[in-house]
Formats: sequence, structure tokens, C-alpha cells
Amino acid sequence: MIKNIFKILFITIILSGCGSSAPLLMTSGDIYLKMLNEGQSHRYVDLDYGIRIGVKDRNVEQRDNILTRYDANPNSAPKLRPVPNVVDFTGESLRSYMRNLGFDVDFDISSDYFLEVNIDKFELSYVASTGWVGMVRNSVSVYDKNRKIVFNQESVGRSQVPGTPSDRTMATKAMNLAFMKGIEDVDWDKIAYFVDIAKNPALEKNKQVTGQGNTALESTVIRWNVESSPAGARVFWRVVSSTPEVKNTNENYLSSTPYESTETFDIKGLTFNNSGNIQIEIKCSKTGYMTQKKRFNLRQVLDQKEISSFFDMVKDE
Repeated sequence: MIKNIFKILFITIILSGCGSSAPLLMTSGDIYLKMLNEGQSHRYVDLDYGIRIGVKDRNVEQRDNILTRYDANPNSAPKLRPVPNVVDFTGESLRSYMRNLGFDVDFDISSDYFLEVNIDKFELSYVASTGWVGMVRNSVSVYDKNRKIVFNQESVGRSQVPGTPSDRTMATKAMNLAFMKGIEDVDWDKIAYFVDIAKNPALEKNKQVTGQGNTALESTVIRWNVESSPAGARVFWRVVSSTPEVKNTNENYLSSTPYESTETFDIKGLTFNNSGNIQIEIKCSKTGYMTQKKRFNLRQVLDQKEISSFFDMVKDE
């Protein structure tokens, strides 16, 4: 028997009361799964990174059915089969839905993010007082290139559809509605946030620099202009941090004055929010003159997109 085929056990409902008779049972057969909504077309545009998709069923070894046994007599249940199987259907539907939103799906295995979906629950049940009930629960995680998790959510979809226990149309509708609600419950805005580079660091206040170039901070060009009198002083710079997310660095030699350049920052752990707790220290030194240092608040540097300073060197007498 194919591993991913699920047997759905429907349970006979025993009606109580004088003169009542047992309801008709649904015959064995297939429940055809289908997407009911393709999502908002081009909701996200010009995303900078693609995303790969992987789907697993956490209970594939234990799951004998996707029907919970309410109002039950399991000995009388028909056998129902979801077509296509749940894992294939989930994967194909996610790819279609995400492409329509604007994601580049399965774009580049070497550099993209990875979206992992673990199916925790995919159930169909019948309750006499309610009708058909569909329930889907997925664990959705997104990993960056280094397999570090950047997003995690439990998405839930539930539907309730009135109908008789012999009505396969309503049973199918309940299952497909629940599946669709489970997809819509995912925070797609948050996922798009990670695979996109904002135009301004202030638009992604908590997005942390990892060195992969996927933040606006790493794309922000800073103009450096350091001069001294007399010219020819050696220019060094380092990071001075008062936040645990960013480490202090050793001095790095840039050049001698006058120094002009355009650079981008690759400071691991930096975010727009913590940039106010970080300083860039510039040091000028020249033989026969006193060494001088100046510090610049990184938040102000990002706002002004410039580090500019003049050092009036003082002779060391």
C-alpha cells in the first residue's frame, strides 16, 4: 500500500429517540482535494531572494486516517482516500499560491531561503450536532542560507460545514476549506520581509546583518571624507559597541589623509534599532604629532550617509 495514502474512517451516527432510524452511510471512495483560492496576485513584487519549499508529514507512520472518531462506530465506517495524497497536494498548492503572491519559488538552491512545512494535523470528522468539520494544523519555518531559523509559526485552518453523514460533497468542501484557511493563516508579510531588501534601513528596524547582503543596512552606501592638517596622517577605524548583539572590533587601517571613499557596512549583529548604541571611532596618527580620535554615532551616520571630519594635528612636543 502506498505510504502516503490515508484511510479515512467514517463513523456511523446512532440516532436516539422513538421511531428513529440509522442514517445512510457514505460509500467508500475518494475525497478530491483542490485549491479554493490562489491568493492576492502580485502582492509582493521585486523580491530580492527566492525561497525553496519542503513538506513533511510528521505522523505519516502512525496516521491510519484523517478522520477523528466522533459519534462513532468504527466497524461501520467507509474507507475514504484523499486524492492527491496530502503531502503532494500541500507542496503543489503552496508553490502555486506563493508564486501567485510574487515569491520566486525554488529559485536558487545555493542562496535562497528554505520554507519547511510539517503537517501536524489533517483531519475530517462528522459531529451530529455540527456537521462536517475540517481541521489542518501545520508548523511553518523559514531558514536562511546558514540553516538558521528566522521565522516560525503554527498555522491553523478550521472549517465547519452543515450536511448529512452521507454527503460527500459537504465532506470534501469542509476539508478543502480548512486547508485553504491554513494557508491563509500563514504570516506571508513576515516571510516576504526576510526575502526582501528594504529601500531604507528604517523600514526593517530589527533585521539583523548576517554578512549575506540581505539587509538594507548592508546596501546603504556611506561616504567617507577624512582630512587633516598637515596631510599624510594615517587613518584607522573601529567599531565601539555598547549593545551585546554587536562586538567591538580591532582597529583597521584605511589609508592616509586626505581619505575619500564610499563604503557599505558589514557589521555582524547590526540592526537599525541597535545602531544608536554603536559608534564608529576614527583615529588619525602622524609621526611627530599627537594621535587624535573622534567618534560618530552610527544611527546618525546612517541617517546622514556620511562620515566627514577634519583633524587639526597638534605637534607632540
